[in-house]
Amino acid sequence: MNYYKRHWNETTGDELTDSWGTSTYYFEADEDHFPIRQIELFQNGKVLKYGKEHISDDFGFLGDQPLDSEEFESFKIDKNEFEKVWNSCERAL
Repeated sequence: MNYYKRHWNETTGDELTDSWGTSTYYFEADEDHFPIRQIELFQNGKVLKYGKEHISDDFGFLGDQPLDSEEFESFKIDKNEFEKVWNSCERAL
């Protein structure tokens, strides 16, 4: 598995979530870089959390395309960091 943390300095542009501010994404991705679990932490404190138990909702969805391994290389984190965030976040809509 591969783990990543990446901050986006832009809002989503989506009608439902654009006012939530910028966000930090956490990804757990398989060997082909497809997201398995994903967390989106927004500037206003809202959290979106996706995985096999919860693939999508009105606000977003688990990524369905592989992450670019070269682009994401500098955003790698270890499994423990990802698990800590995953376990501490409730879906807070």
